Amino acid sequence: MAAQFGRRVVKGAATTAVAAVAVAALSASQAPGVTDTAQGRQSTGSQPSSDPDADNSATGNSPYYTDLPPLNSPTPTPTTGTGTPTGTGEAEAGIPATVLDAYKKAEAALGESKPGCNLPWQLLAAIGKVESGQARGGRVDANGTTITPILGPVLNGNGFARITDTDGGAYDGDTTHDRAVGPMQFIPSTWEWSGRDGNGDGKKDPNNIYDAALAAGGYLCRFGWDLSDKADLRRAILSYNNSTHYLNTVLSWLEYYRKGTHEVPDGTGTLPSGRSDDNNGSSSSPTPTPTSPGTTPPSSQTPGGGGSTSPSPKPPTTTPPPSTPPTTPATPTDTVDHLEDAGTAKLTATAGDAFAEKIATRTETEAGKAVAKVRVRFTIVGDTDSVFTGGESVATVVTNSSGVATAPALKAGEKTGDFTVRATVVGRAVSGLDYKATVTARQADALARTGDSALTCVVGGEFADQVELKATYKGAAADGVEATATLVKAADDATANDKGPYFKDADGKAVRTLAGLKTDANGLLKLPKLYADDTAGTFLLRINTTGGATLTVELKVTAAPSSSPSPSAS
Repeated sequence: MAAQFGRRVVKGAATTAVAAVAVAALSASQAPGVTDTAQGRQSTGSQPSSDPDADNSATGNSPYYTDLPPLNSPTPTPTTGTGTPTGTGEAEAGIPATVLDAYKKAEAALGESKPGCNLPWQLLAAIGKVESGQARGGRVDANGTTITPILGPVLNGNGFARITDTDGGAYDGDTTHDRAVGPMQFIPSTWEWSGRDGNGDGKKDPNNIYDAALAAGGYLCRFGWDLSDKADLRRAILSYNNSTHYLNTVLSWLEYYRKGTHEVPDGTGTLPSGRSDDNNGSSSSPTPTPTSPGTTPPSSQTPGGGGSTSPSPKPPTTTPPPSTPPTTPATPTDTVDHLEDAGTAKLTATAGDAFAEKIATRTETEAGKAVAKVRVRFTIVGDTDSVFTGGESVATVVTNSSGVATAPALKAGEKTGDFTVRATVVGRAVSGLDYKATVTARQADALARTGDSALTCVVGGEFADQVELKATYKGAAADGVEATATLVKAADDATANDKGPYFKDADGKAVRTLAGLKTDANGLLKLPKLYADDTAGTFLLRINTTGGATLTVELKVTAAPSSSPSPSAS
C-alpha cells in the first residue's frame, strides 16, 4: 500500500501537504545519509549520462529502475482520490528463489576469496532490483539463465553515453554499439575482465544470475574496498553507475532488504515500472501499466534491464516532414591513430611483491597530438599469476588531459619469468602496445643458523638437534625463498655424499639431497631430522638458496662407546 501511495503522491500531487508527508516518510525509510529530491523517483541526477567516460563503470551508466521500497509507515497515511492496493510491502520483500540463491552463493564465495570486503548479499539484491527488477521477477531457467535476454538501450550517444562496439556483438548482439547485458547489466567491455563462472558450468555468461551476481560482487570488492565502511560502500555503488540518484536508490533497497526478505517462486517477483530515462526527452513514456506478480510485461515492453523497456510510440496526429538522420559527432576515440609509451620504466619485481613502476600509455592522433578521454585496456598476457591491484588480469583506464592512461599497480605472483601487458584502445582498431614484465625468484643474500650448539651423533643414531636457518635479503627476513640442502663430499666437492649422515624420505629410505625447501614468512627454515649410518667422522651439510646465499654446517659422527669387560673373579 505504501509504495503505491508514495508513487501516486509523488507523481500526481507533489505540491500538496500530503506529498510533503509522503516524501518525509520516504526519506525516513532510507539508509543513513540517503537524500532524495521533492520529485522522489525522478531527479536530474537520474538522467542518463552522455559523458564519454560513462563506460568506465559496470553498466556504462545505463538507465535503471527508480522505484523505491515501501514507506513502511507504522500507521496508514490518508490518501486523496481512490484507495490504494494492499500487500505491496510483503510482495516487494519477496525475491525469486533462484535469484536469491545466486546472491547468497556470491556472498559466500566472496567471503572466502575477499573476506576483507564484507560484501552483504542484500547489496547484490539491491543492485539487482534497480538494474533488472531481480531478473524481471525471476524469469530464469533451472540453471539461472534468463529466459529472454535482458538488454539495456543502445549506447549510441542519443540521450545516453556513446560506447562503440567492444565485443563484436558476442554478448549484446550489436556490432555497432554496446548495450548493458543481463540481470546485473554489465556492458561487454566490463564483463570481459570482471565476468565470473558462478555456477561451475565452465562458462562466464552475463545472462546467468549466478555468474552475474558473482561478477558484481567481485566488481564491488575491487580496490580493497571494505563495504562495511560507509565511504567505501558509496564509492563501490557509484563505480557501478555514477549517479547520486542511483546511489540513493540502491541504498534505499539495501536498507529495506536488510530489514527482512522472503523467497518467492521464480517468475513471480514484482516488476518495477519507473525508469531513470522516463523524462530524458528522447522518447515519449506513457504511465506504466501496473502488473501483477508473475505476469509478463505488456507487449509494448521488451524484457530487459533498467533501460530495456521501449514504449510503443503514439501515432502522429500529422504526417511528420522528412528528416535527415542526425550525424553522430566524432568522439575522441575516433581520432586515435596510435599508442605511445609514456615513460614506463623497466618492469621487474620479486615474486609476491608489487612492481615499483606502473605502465603508462599515451593515445595520439596521426599528427602526434595527445587525445584525452579515451579508454585504454591493459591486459596481462602469458603464463603468469601476476595481477593488477584488486586481483584482476584486465583493467580499463580513461586517458587524462595529457592523453595518458596509467594502469593500476601490478603485483607479482609466485610464477617466475616473463609475461606481457598489452595496451589497446577500446572501440578503435589500432595496433596494441606491449610491455614486458619480469618476475624474479625470491632471494636471500645471507644464511645463518639460529642456534650454535654442536651437531653430533653416534654411529647408527640420530642427531638430537634439527638444523634451523634464517635467510635474509639486504638485512630483512627473506620469506618464501627456495633452498636446497645437500650432504656434500667435501668443501670443494659439492657432489652428494654416499655415506655418513642422511635424511629420510616418506618411505624411510636414506636421502642426502633435499630440494624444493622454502623459508617461512619470517625467513626461517627448519630441516628434517638427520640420522647417522655406521660411518664415523666429520661431514658437511651445505644449504644453497636462490639469490646466492650459501651456508655450510659441520656434522660429527662418533663411534659408539665400547663396553668394558667385566673384571675376572679372583
